Amino acid sequence: MNPYVLTILLSSLGLGTVLTFASSHWLLAWMGLEINTLAIIPIMAQQHHPRAIEATTKYFLTQATAAAMILFASTTNAWLMGEWEIHQLSHPLATTTVMLALTLKLGLAPVHFWLPEVLQGLELTTGLILSTWQKLAPFALMIQVAPTINSSLLVAIGLLSTLVGGWGGLNQTQLRKILAYSSIAHLGWMVLILQFAPSLTLLSLSLYIIMTSSAFLTLKTNNALTINTLATSWTKSPTLAALAALVLLSLGGLPPLSGFMPKWLILQELTKQGLPLSATLAAMTALLSLYFYLRLCYALTLTIYPNTLTATAPWRLNFTMITLPLSIITILALGLLPLTPAVTAMLAL
Repeated sequence: MNPYVLTILLSSLGLGTVLTFASSHWLLAWMGLEINTLAIIPIMAQQHHPRAIEATTKYFLTQATAAAMILFASTTNAWLMGEWEIHQLSHPLATTTVMLALTLKLGLAPVHFWLPEVLQGLELTTGLILSTWQKLAPFALMIQVAPTINSSLLVAIGLLSTLVGGWGGLNQTQLRKILAYSSIAHLGWMVLILQFAPSLTLLSLSLYIIMTSSAFLTLKTNNALTINTLATSWTKSPTLAALAALVLLSLGGLPPLSGFMPKWLILQELTKQGLPLSATLAAMTALLSLYFYLRLCYALTLTIYPNTLTATAPWRLNFTMITLPLSIITILALGLLPLTPAVTAMLAL
């Protein structure tokens, strides 16, 4: 793609998200979401491959449907209640429709079916943008409308998403689909705690973006798209393979890695709010996700890919890829747990 065109598209992507962040009026927020969607469509379709075109079409249809629902809900609220402000969403029909639309935009269960299929048809870099940056604008709106939504509905969506995210990834061999189900599960944890502690949702979102970015960039550096190709990573770059395994375990939420922090704090907050059953169910669904992360770690570090090389050293090419961003976010994805007391103190302010 032409660098000038790519610059314009990425700028529009940023503009759409910032516009949604800054808006207090539903029409302005809707415009930001639309700019965001229209900017990423050419980036997704740049491969000119049938799978990429199919994924782009599916993504466009789902996002257009969600945007139309948001517009319908905000117009309904303005018609019945006389309010266009995001914080003044008060009619039950409008709040339920907006919640469903934002759930569809984020790919939460039970309207998650498009996300694995779309992510599977994209390049890893575009998939990274879709899994991280594209979640920010809908989440900003969801945090603003969360106080008006029934808490039982949010908890149900959160638990269902963690269950679907863990269950769906068990039988996958494609890494992009596994990361899509991982995304569904992590977003479920965020929605679960959204109404009780929005600051914890933001903390979880930040750490999810760091860990997912590290996972995607590691796979891109190794040029791995399936579990079988992941097994060859050890001979290419042993250090990167070892770090990738730790990043996957951090995504699974194992101590003493960064991914344990949000799960620990969310379970603690749910217990404080008198929801021990929800906390127990969430912890049990996390075990499902942990299983397929461990499966990837096994393929990555404990299996040697069969090869017929008789030489003492494998053939290695010099890296031409810039690895500084990968290095920084990998350190963050692995070593932030000791900062938990500082984080909890900041959240308590």
